[in-house]
Amino acid sequence: MNNIASINKLQSNVMTGDFQKQDIQFDLSKLRQACNDVLKIKGFDTSLGIPHFAAISLNQIPGDPDSIKGNKVRGVYWTKPDSSGKEVSRDVNIDESKYTELVKDFEHTYFKHVYEELSKKYKLGRVRLLLKEPRSTLSWHRDPEPRLHIPIYTNPGAIMVIDKVAHHMPADGSVWVTNNLKYHNAFNGGEENRVHLVACVLDYKFN
Repeated sequence: MNNIASINKLQSNVMTGDFQKQDIQFDLSKLRQACNDVLKIKGFDTSLGIPHFAAISLNQIPGDPDSIKGNKVRGVYWTKPDSSGKEVSRDVNIDESKYTELVKDFEHTYFKHVYEELSKKYKLGRVRLLLKEPRSTLSWHRDPEPRLHIPIYTNPGAIMVIDKVAHHMPADGSVWVTNNLKYHNAFNGGEENRVHLVACVLDYKFN
């Protein structure tokens, strides 16, 4: 296979399947600075590790700070928690379309630019920083909509599994959309924290 054909095949592969790399790029150093700023504002000390799983909301329902508290930070999902294989729902339903205002505390960060650029290309719901501590995993679950990922801090042992396909999304400023409508999980098998910017995408269709 010649070089042009190889490149075409690679470009085709990243836009198929359940992990789809997008044609948009951000500055990784600025993403990390913004992430560090937000962690300081929220009181997370990443040098001491982070909670098993933590979510920091970057946007909210306009004028409603309660929309990013409690179960509303997580939102509804479905899981199969025991050997019966019976599916159950967890947490509360969220009207993602109402989340259109960047949290004021973060307006001075690079995330304002990221949010504005993403909003030009996608219909977004909640936008959050999702933090995973070393050697930990999420539940096996599915979500109501696809999710957009921008890895900010990661390591080769930080893997997402959708159905039976495992994939590592590198922290290089790239943007991915993942098919969270299928059963999936994410685990951090490394010894460093994993932080992704993750947005609910309301108008993205998988084949």
